Parts: sequence; C-alpha cells; structure tokens
Amino acid sequence: MAVPLHRLHHVSLQVSNGQKLIYDLASKYKFNLFATRITDRSRQTAFRKGAAVFVVNEGPRCVAEKEMNDGGLDGVTRKHLADLHRASSEKFKQGNKSPPCLYDGHHHHPVDSVRNVCFEVEDVERSFKVLRELGCSFLVPPTTVEDEDGAVTYSVVKSVVGNVCHTLIDKTKYAGVFLPEFHATGRDWSSGKEEDEPCPVTHFDHITYACPRKTTHQVMQWYEKLFGFQRFFIERNEDVDEGFVVNQDGVGLRLTAMQFWKCSEAGLSLPLVDKNEPDCKFVIAESLPHQGRNQVDTFLEQHRAAGIQHIGLYTKNIVSAANTMAEAGVQFFSPPPAYYTQVGKQQEIEEAGHNPQMLSQHGILLDTDLHQDTSSQRDGSQNKRYLLQVFTKPIFAEDTFFLELIQRRGATGFGEGNIRALWRSVQAYMEDERRDSDTEESAKTVQSAQ
Repeated sequence: MAVPLHRLHHVSLQVSNGQKLIYDLASKYKFNLFATRITDRSRQTAFRKGAAVFVVNEGPRCVAEKEMNDGGLDGVTRKHLADLHRASSEKFKQGNKSPPCLYDGHHHHPVDSVRNVCFEVEDVERSFKVLRELGCSFLVPPTTVEDEDGAVTYSVVKSVVGNVCHTLIDKTKYAGVFLPEFHATGRDWSSGKEEDEPCPVTHFDHITYACPRKTTHQVMQWYEKLFGFQRFFIERNEDVDEGFVVNQDGVGLRLTAMQFWKCSEAGLSLPLVDKNEPDCKFVIAESLPHQGRNQVDTFLEQHRAAGIQHIGLYTKNIVSAANTMAEAGVQFFSPPPAYYTQVGKQQEIEEAGHNPQMLSQHGILLDTDLHQDTSSQRDGSQNKRYLLQVFTKPIFAEDTFFLELIQRRGATGFGEGNIRALWRSVQAYMEDERRDSDTEESAKTVQSAQ
C-alpha cells in the first residue's frame, strides 16, 4: 500500500554560498523572506510567495557575521539575520547542537542543486514502516524537533531520481511560523496580501525532472508504488507507454507527467486535506537520440546526475509578474521574433485577449488548448482554454536549474504547442554559452603559451 501525501510543504535548494541566491529570491524574484535558522555550521532561509515556499540551505559551513550584510535585503532583515547569528553562536557555545541542515538529508552534491521536495503526511512513523517494507532507502529516520511552539516529526526518503530526496513531515502539533528552530523575521506574510502585489505568484504549478534516456518508466513506477502517484496525460492522444514525444525539426524530447492523489486507497479524503489546496504535477523529461545535444543532456552533464531541472510558478498575471521581475534584473529566454508573427499565432494571441507586442517584450508564449469543446470556441475569448508561460535563465552558476512563470486559463497541459519554441530558445542560449566558454578557454591557452 502506497503512502498518501497531504500537500507539498516546501522545496529546498542546497547551495555552497547562499548570499547571491538569497539576494536574487528577495530582490529579483520578489519572494518574501519569512523565517531563518542560523547556526555556526549552516544557514537555512525560508522564502514564500503565496503557497510556494523555498528553503535555501547553505552549508555545512561557517556563517560569518560579516555575511549578514547581504546586498538587496533591507536594514531590518539584515539586522534580524545578524541578531540570530549572535544568538545561535551563544547557543552552540553551550553545547546545544543540532544537525547542520534540519529537515534534509545532509548529503553533499558537487554543484548547487534543488534537492528536496517536502510533503506533509498524516503519520511519519507509520509512513516510515510502510516505505521501509517497500524497500525504500532513508537518509534520516523518523526524528522529532520541537521548540516553544510545538513539535514536528519528519523523515527523509532518498528518491530514485539522482540526488533528489523527499522529506515527509507531520506538523499537526506545531503552531509556529514555519518549523521548529526557525525564527520569524518579524513580518507576517501569512495574510496573503503579497498576492495583490505586481508579482502575484500563488503556488508551485509543476516540478520537472531531467532524467537519462530510458529511465522514465522506472521513475514513474517508483512514485506509483511508494506514494500512489497517477499518470497525468499531457496531451489527449498521448501514447501510454511513449508519453508526449516531440522528435522532429531538431527537437528530441519525451515528456511524461504524473500527480499525487490527496486521498486514501479507499477513496476517502484524508483528515487534513484541503480540497482547495493547489495541485502540483511532476514532469519527467528525457532526451531522444539522433537529434543532437540538448538541454536535458547539458543538465545531466553539468549537474552530474539526474535532478530537478525547473519549477513552474503559477501566477495570476504573467505579464505583470514578468515585467516586475525583468525590471528587478531577471532575464528570460525569448523565442525567435518570428514566433509572434507566424501564421495564425498573432490571431491566436489576440483572440485570447492579449497583445502580441506586449507578450513579446519578455518572451511570453501562449498556447491554446486545441481539444476544448467547439461550443466554448464559439463563445469568444472568455471561454477559450489556454496558458501563458515563460522561462527564466538559469539561476545557478551552471546551466541547470531555472524557473518558469505559468498562467492558466482552463488549460491543464504544459504548452505542447510552445515546446519547439521554448526548446530552441533555451538551446540557442546554451550554445552561445558554450561558444563563449570555448573562446575564453582558447584565450587562456594562448596567454599561457606566450
């Protein structure tokens, strides 16, 4: 019997130096820093936009007090981080030590990585027993952490995808701002008012894995067996075994999607499940042979393992969100200019009620659901099902992880009509990066020879 999952709680990013990422999330991507945990060996920083929560794990390492002057953070937040550092230093001098990064597996990866997707479950101890009987490997057995606001029990499961792991957590007995040993920044972001800002991100829409060829079925079977994940068909006519395949015009890609069900095998809702809780799907991407090198292969090479390639952030207004982020310094991939003028695309965008020129400013793509009812198509743009999406450029030093903004108007897929345009825009960027790197190496070789 699989272990049912309640909801996605947070996603952890493991980095060697979090100063730049903390600045980028707060200043550029407009996430709100709301909780921190600082020790002499590590720093964990939690950011939130709506229900989307990132935890930046920095360490194990010594977090010096001078690093509290993170650029881009306001004076109140910098002072809060500095005060926490001094308090934690005194605490650790007294011998009260905890693992460097709580709620994670503490395994080192050679490059920055998105390594942990945390889920809430009903009973961690019972989940541990069930998963262990199913042959699951655990990085952390059931562990309880508590502070003045209550207790949380968690365990960490090693997934079948590269360095990705899953923390299973029960926080029904906890009333604090986030998790035990985390301290609030002094601001209350729980009211949801930030959703009314010009950058209205509300939740994680999907998480995409980059995996080696011919491993999709293994990954899907693992998630189905352990957590009851079910297949989600990206396209209505998608082949059950093959998934959604694009294998032409220089694009070789296989996408297969799945989702976790928030109910028990008996079909009854779990006690803590909110039916209005936003859904997050998981997508497996693998490259196909004979179409040349592509970004999935680049990810596997630079990340040095399978892993999380990108996360889709759901927004209620992608034009406003992209414009706000761009003004703050976020760079987006842009499709070829001809995308907006090709036959039918301009009309498609206008019929959906959008301005092609405005979308082109930040490379926003639109894809209409071709399988919607003909009656809804006759009713005008208000009833057309479509989605809008745009990718950011990589946020780590390597060409690995990036973010996606996605806005849905009834469409449930992932922009099947945009895949070629997105693929080529990312491909062009990575080829440029590779040429620049080769040129730089050649220059260094010449200088050394002289």
